[in-house]
Order: sequence, then structure tokens, then C-alpha cells
Amino acid sequence: MNGSDLIAEAEKALSLIFSGIDSQVKENLKRVLSAFCKYRVGPHHFAGVTGYGHDDLGRQVLDQVFAEVMGAEAAAVRVQFVSGTHAIACALYGVLRPGDEMLAVAGAPYDTLEEVIGLRGQHQGSLAEFGIRYRQLELTEQGTIDWQALSTAIKPHTRLVLIQRSCGYSWRSSLAIADIAKIVTLVKQQNPDTICFVDNCYGEFIETVEPTAVGADLMAGSLIKNPGGTIVTAGGYVAGRSELVEQATCRLTAPGIGSSGGATFEQNRLLFQGLFLAPQMVGEAMKGNHLMAYVFDRLGYPVNPLPMAPRRDVIQAIQLGSPAKLKAFCRAIQQQSPIGSYLDPVPAAMPGYESELVMAGGTFIDGSTSEFSADGPLREPYIVFCQGGTHWTHVAIALEAAIAAIQAT
Repeated sequence: MNGSDLIAEAEKALSLIFSGIDSQVKENLKRVLSAFCKYRVGPHHFAGVTGYGHDDLGRQVLDQVFAEVMGAEAAAVRVQFVSGTHAIACALYGVLRPGDEMLAVAGAPYDTLEEVIGLRGQHQGSLAEFGIRYRQLELTEQGTIDWQALSTAIKPHTRLVLIQRSCGYSWRSSLAIADIAKIVTLVKQQNPDTICFVDNCYGEFIETVEPTAVGADLMAGSLIKNPGGTIVTAGGYVAGRSELVEQATCRLTAPGIGSSGGATFEQNRLLFQGLFLAPQMVGEAMKGNHLMAYVFDRLGYPVNPLPMAPRRDVIQAIQLGSPAKLKAFCRAIQQQSPIGSYLDPVPAAMPGYESELVMAGGTFIDGSTSEFSADGPLREPYIVFCQGGTHWTHVAIALEAAIAAIQAT
């Protein structure tokens, strides 16, 4: 069966799932719209201020709207966060102190956090260099949280539990909101003062509530992923308990300045509009993920998640099995991108990553994984991680080219 026939078959098989995603988009959009109305967002909130950024009314209201949407006490949405990793690092450095322990409960963290923690690199001010200890709970053989180990894992000095919602570059299931709620419950039963922190990258608007609405104390993410709605040009966010958000922003700026500083560089309108668009854009990405999973599963490749499985982030992993197929797949995606279709993605080193990466992403926002992109580390078993997508129909078009490229390799 050729690519176009497979995709047509997938569209029919997934029609009920697509309809369910549309219903979820509606629920999430209601939540966003309600927050906009509650805080009376108007055109005057689009204006920015210069210099220190004091008394930026738009930024202040955006923080309130974002917190409301996320089910959090407070939030800080800032273009000064250069990435999700930066927002996460600010949260960790803001909360942790020398002698504290951080416990990762979902196995190894995402590659870009390894140098932040101190698992790789040296002399750059990692958490380890500041005397913050690190421990991780390995996943079970089935790739799930080890619930039994977690039930007795919290020690008196365990200040913070790191919950990575997305699978990252690992072959495991991403965490559902129900999983995160269960983790929080188990942690708090052992020590109510241990902070439950969620790396929420790739997970926003996948379900109808966020981690802070089910007990997480603090979370962070990127604005060029889900909550930026594919139009925000840069930035990240932290959300959660008020005092923890303030501690994180004190690391972003300085103690005594915290969340009160930071000019928005005339970006407020895009930040508000991106949040409004986000539920729809995430829904489109989820549909594209289901489509890719269905087609490559039919072609005999291992996929994660499975075609009919509920989505828990906007990442679809496909185990291609060879470097040639990984490069061919990414080349085909690049050729079907609106920007830079003429470029040839080649493996290269990337700051923060241990392995060389091959990346395809002809996106309007550089590095945006809320737009359709594909990448993977050049290491066995040669898995490509597909992310985002502004229209599932664009994913379908690119997918047809990727199938042809793989079959010709």
C-alpha cells in the first residue's frame, strides 16, 4: 500500500479520535476564554514599557490570566526565559539550597538538564557544584513509574521531586495528569514539605487540567512549545505557589527584583494571542501524532505512543532502526516545511545534548516544536521524535513524503 492510501485509511480509522480531540479543544478554549474575560483583557494590555519594565500592566495581567488557566496561585510569563530549560533551571536554582536533595522520579531527565544537574560538564555552576545532591528512581522494565519504590523514596533532606511529564528522548510513555496527581499524593504522604516540581514542556493543553491544578507546587515550560500557540517569538513560564514562582523569578532577574522587572519588548499582544490559540494548535498536533503513529505502525515500525492510545504530550516517537532511515525521514520533513525547504538537515552537535542530532524544522519561529518538526539523536535504535503541527493536514502531506523516503532507503 502506498503512502496516500495508508493516510486515507488512517484518516477514516481515526475519525472518532479526531472528534474527541475537537471536544477537548473546546473545553480548553473555554478555560482560556473565561480567564481573559475574568481579567478584562483589552487592547491597552498590548502596550509595553521600556527599561526596567516596572509597572507593565499587560505583563501583570498576562501573569494573572496564565495562572488562572493553569490552575495555579501565580505565574510569571517572560520573554527573558531563553528556553524551557532556562525556565526549569531558574525554578530549580530558585528553590534548592546547598545540602538539599533533588529526586527525579521518572528515570533519567531530558538531555538538556544533565549539565544543569551536574551529570555532565563541569565548572559552569551546576546544581552539584552548589552542593545540591541528586538521585533518580529508575523506571520499571515496562517503562512506567516504579510506584512501590516511590512510596518509600522521600528522605528528610529531599527538598524537591522532579517530575518530567514528557518522554523526552526516551522510549517510555509520557505521564498523564492522573499519574502526576498520584506522584504528588505519594510524595506528600511521606513529607508534605517536599516540593513537587513538573517539567511541563510539551504537555500543556493535552488534557483539560494542568499539573498545578492537581497538586503540583511548581511547574515550568517553554512558550515556543504548546502555550505559545505557534506565534510567540521567545520565552518561557513558571507557575505554581506564589512564593515559589517569586523564588524562580529572583533567579531570572535578581533578589529584590524578582517578578516585578523585565520589559516585554512590545510582545504582549503575541503572548496573549498565542495563549488564546494554544488549545487549537495543540489539538492539531495531537491529530498529526495519531496519524503518524497509525501509518508507521501499519508499516511495521515500533511507535510510541501506539496509534489509538491517548496522547500525553505532542511528541510521537518512531523507531526507524538505522541512521540512514533517520536522516531520510528528517530530510523529507524538511523538504515539506514552509521555511527552508531547500535545506538538507545533517547530524551535528547541539549545545546541551550528549549525542549528535539530526533535526528537521522549517518553522516560522526558530526551534519551535509547536510547529511541525522532527529530530532525533544519532544513536541506536535510531528513533525519530516528531513534534507539533499547526494543521494535521500539513502533517499528512509531509508524512506521505517521509513514507516514500523511508521506502526508498
